[in-house]
Amino acid sequence: MDLSQHKWIEKLESTDNAVILDVRTADEVASGKVEGSINHDIYNPQEFMDAVSDFDKNASYFVYCRSGNRSGQACAILRTQGIENAYNLAGGMLEWEGKLV
Repeated sequence: MDLSQHKWIEKLESTDNAVILDVRTADEVASGKVEGSINHDIYNPQEFMDAVSDFDKNASYFVYCRSGNRSGQACAILRTQGIENAYNLAGGMLEWEGKLV
């Protein structure tokens, strides 16, 4: 499900067992990331799938990338792995107006 930044943050803050997932490359992450996020680069498919296989299927995943495209793909992958609650940040970091660490 694609959510605007406002809706994404609102849903994140009201969700127990939430995980923030950054699917960008290490170079992109170095420019700043959402506080509390974990990084698994979707461009490294084997590592990404290995990580997803260990994810808690009952958690809610709030996924972002640079523009929203890769994170949309990641959300689709999560759903194929039995994770029903995956939320894509529409517009990604290009439209992010929040704090980065």
